[in-house]
Amino acid sequence: MNRIQQLFTQKQSNILSVYFTAGFPELNSTVRIIKLLQEHGVDMIEIGMPFSDPLADGNVIQHSSTVALRNGMTVSLLFSQLENIRKTVTIPLLLMGYINPVLQYGVEKFCESCKHVGIDGVILPDLPLHEYIKDYKHIFDAYGIQNILLISPQTEEQRIRMIDEHTNAFIYMVSSSSTTGTKSQFSDEQIQYFKRIQSMQLQNPLLVGFGISNTETFKQVCLYTHGAIVGSACIKALEKEGTLEQNISEFVASIKE
Repeated sequence: MNRIQQLFTQKQSNILSVYFTAGFPELNSTVRIIKLLQEHGVDMIEIGMPFSDPLADGNVIQHSSTVALRNGMTVSLLFSQLENIRKTVTIPLLLMGYINPVLQYGVEKFCESCKHVGIDGVILPDLPLHEYIKDYKHIFDAYGIQNILLISPQTEEQRIRMIDEHTNAFIYMVSSSSTTGTKSQFSDEQIQYFKRIQSMQLQNPLLVGFGISNTETFKQVCLYTHGAIVGSACIKALEKEGTLEQNISEFVASIKE
């Protein structure tokens, strides 16, 4: 059983997964941010691999990617920074980004490096499902790296069930067909989407991403799923004035209070 499966076995609801961009706000802040997020009660962390053309991301995360790239962050440097992360961090860690840097690094080398430093899974929104199954799934499986697949309100039931079949961690439910960003509340249409997926009784747990930014939206999605993924709100917190510890503490409290 991998760390992601262990998390969902031990905790059935109100799971908080947090995204931040590696190399932001400072090049060498990545490990410190991971440790602080764990210390303040986050259940899982998605470490963003900055990319020059992050199509699925809104302005906040695009900005963080630009800053991180300008700071000098690369996939190779990120793996170097994470070399000893498992000496102190026990919660599941995922890498999130786009397929192009992974292809440049080499898919098998990438999976091998993930296993070496203790990464549990990856999220690559622009990797087509059929391509993953045909060309890469056997590599991910060989190194025990979970590939997290996404669904949206427009995803057909047949495809959702296919994704469920090829997943061994959780399903990432995109809350709307838009880019990432914060929202004050969800629409009735989005709530109906959450209920529809809940009623399908899929074998994998569900986490909702895109639009969760406060206690209200977090509690709202947790009524229908196992938890939520928060990204833009974390990025905003990291660039506030004050210490990283203070900003992260206040951010987590604003979601989980």
